[in-house]
Amino acid sequence: MRQRTVSREIALKVLYAGDITKETMEETEEKYWLNNPGKSKSIKDFAQQLIRGVNSNYAEIDKVISACATNWNMDRMASIDRNILRIAVYELLHEESTPAKVVINEAIEMAKKYGDENSGRFVNGILDEIKKERERGQYGG
Repeated sequence: MRQRTVSREIALKVLYAGDITKETMEETEEKYWLNNPGKSKSIKDFAQQLIRGVNSNYAEIDKVISACATNWNMDRMASIDRNILRIAVYELLHEESTPAKVVINEAIEMAKKYGDENSGRFVNGILDEIKKERERGQYGG
């Protein structure tokens, strides 16, 4: 598995755990690294960048998702799907070195792996809409 894929999956696990436990993101992240030592520096660095980036930009990210998730309230989304979307939107808006197609494909694959049978299509639909809006000049890009 590619290093950035591993980093994204770690970020998803930490963000999901933070949603479930209601601990601070710092506590959740610290516990993850204590229980999962031995990751390479590049994997850990990118995972931390994603976790901290999402955590620092929740309001902006959730606003973008909400605007493009027609008929979906953020609270009604499955926590896994919501956090996959958050990671992808963070990357689309703040990590411009990664092509949008790669970000979206990685998110869809995580949704298929960790979500339910409809998660891949759900995540794809919302991210496709966000990508279109971004290309029209919304949300940077």
